[in-house]
Amino acid sequence: MNGNPLAEIFGFPADNDTDEARRYRKNRLCPFNNRVPSCTKDKAQDPLGVCTIDNGDYLAITCPVRFRENWIVAEDAANFFFPPDTSWTSLTEIRLNDANGQSAGNIDVVLVSYDEEGKITDFGAVEVQGVYISGNIRKPFAEYMKPGNVGKPFSWPGPLYPRADYLSSSRKRLVPQLIFKSGILNSWGKKTAVVIHEGFFDTLPELSRVDKGESDIAWLVYGLEPHKSENRLTLVRKEVVYTNFEDAMDRISVARPGKMDDFICKLQKKLDEKLEIDNPPETHTLKDLFDMEKD
Repeated sequence: MNGNPLAEIFGFPADNDTDEARRYRKNRLCPFNNRVPSCTKDKAQDPLGVCTIDNGDYLAITCPVRFRENWIVAEDAANFFFPPDTSWTSLTEIRLNDANGQSAGNIDVVLVSYDEEGKITDFGAVEVQGVYISGNIRKPFAEYMKPGNVGKPFSWPGPLYPRADYLSSSRKRLVPQLIFKSGILNSWGKKTAVVIHEGFFDTLPELSRVDKGESDIAWLVYGLEPHKSENRLTLVRKEVVYTNFEDAMDRISVARPGKMDDFICKLQKKLDEKLEIDNPPETHTLKDLFDMEKD
């Protein structure tokens, strides 16, 4: 493959060569409400400033901070957690412990509602999930950042062309996070909002949808749309999907079975190779094999 995998670098499209884009790249800044002004992805001293990659059908958001643009995700989550006109605010990186006092992980964002005296009346958790990358994104990023390449048309022939690894992102990251953290919250009767981009959501098993008032989890699905006059990409909510916790976990944590006949064919092929049907090898008992290893 020979194209440009870099959709956004330090918050701007790769071909954006405006003064603002150059300033962000020069100073390695993050325009999406990171906890500090600078980008801190991967390495604080040498940040990997790739927010989003071009994955073909969809732009794949690889940095969870990218979802913080204008804090629309917090507003959408608050609409799920709380009644209208509720006073609320956001708290970030809150540690969650299990019954044994062991950490179940940090919650990305917790929204809390409060009364006139500032006492918490309710809360909900926001789990933000970017996508893992297969291949190598650091090398094309380093090549792009060389003088003369920044802001100009760019292509990367490889090797190890970067692609979104949705399977690893769901099985190794999203599912365990939800089972441990959202499982605790669900036992308390509290809700979770999962923030995810549309390409990632489309790879998940089809979820059984319920009405908003009956749901434990809201899947807040976003995409990126071009702002042509400014040559920027804008975060846009595409869909909100309401589900029950247990049903959603059953569907996304259990692999969908393929055909058993296909698996048997693979077993047969392996067996045929092992036995070498036309010239069967000498057979041994387990005792013989152990005795041979001792020799």
